[in-house]
Amino acid sequence: MTKSKKKFLIAAGGTGGHVFPALSLARNFISKNYSTVIISDKRGLKFLENYKEIKLKIVNTSSIFKKNPIMLFISFLKIIFSFFQSLIFIIKYKPNLVFGMGGYSSFPVCIAAYILRVPFIIYENNLVLGKTNKYLLPFSYKIFVSNNSLEGVKKKYLAKTINVGNIIRQEILNYKNLNNQNDNNQLNILVLGGSQAAKIFAEKLPNIFFKCLEEKIPLSIYQQCLPQQNEILKKKYISLGIKFNIFNFSHEIVNIFSKINLAITRSGSSMLAELLNCNIPLISIPLPSSAENHQYKNAKYLEEEGTGFLIQEQDIETELFLLIKSIHKDKYLLNEMKIKQKKYSDQKTFEKINKEIKEFINE
Repeated sequence: MTKSKKKFLIAAGGTGGHVFPALSLARNFISKNYSTVIISDKRGLKFLENYKEIKLKIVNTSSIFKKNPIMLFISFLKIIFSFFQSLIFIIKYKPNLVFGMGGYSSFPVCIAAYILRVPFIIYENNLVLGKTNKYLLPFSYKIFVSNNSLEGVKKKYLAKTINVGNIIRQEILNYKNLNNQNDNNQLNILVLGGSQAAKIFAEKLPNIFFKCLEEKIPLSIYQQCLPQQNEILKKKYISLGIKFNIFNFSHEIVNIFSKINLAITRSGSSMLAELLNCNIPLISIPLPSSAENHQYKNAKYLEEEGTGFLIQEQDIETELFLLIKSIHKDKYLLNEMKIKQKKYSDQKTFEKINKEIKEFINE
């Protein structure tokens, strides 16, 4: 008698911070020949549609955190509809286990799983428990976390908490920086705005880099920006005489890592984890409007650990130039950070996850 193939369902919100860990987890399961489906919303489609090996289902849901009464009512209807969508899909697919990766798109799926008595595990990669995960935690089988310093978990649920580390791409885990860029006097700076890009970086950073050139600080810039900013940013860098390479959101960012020795980035947990695993010194500029101010808390933790610098967005124009100047003057700052970053690794994350879900995959 042929044993049935194990099935996993992964539900993720549509932003990069939720989708990319979901994608990495799915690819891990697929490599072990487990049937795996990712459920997300339309925003997540743009990150996943190029991965043909991934089975994808879209649900049209919404956040319930709306101030406008009409929008709140519409959101409620969308959530109800997506809940019934999820119920029907889970009944048909019959997953052994469901994963909720955070974001409001994961809520109706996990609740549907709970009602159908399909166990679900939630994942939190930030240092503060997200709103969706906060509501799902009481019903979850376990919660996988990236750091023991996670805030927001009530004491009665601590027994559910398992530190597995950050779920990141295998390409990052396999990355080896053979080019020691810190031997070069030139600063090769990567500017990242996260999956949504950072409009303010394109507006403010070129003039700061020009100020660096005026101070005889040699540098080359690799900058992610929004597509509509491409031409304006190119013209700006050309007029300022700055070496540059402009690109939009890319899944192949790892190809640039070997060319740079410093990153300026938003503070989403996935991006920070990738930079840490690749041993790249970084300057975090948190998104001020991030939910629960989680980006600031992510960046602050790295600053306290000595694995990243922190500058608040409102201080970019007053502090960033001075920090770059200090880094250029004293290479020890980057070398010391790299030494501290080497103590950090997510190499065993998938091994830990597979161990924790062993009861669901045993034949």
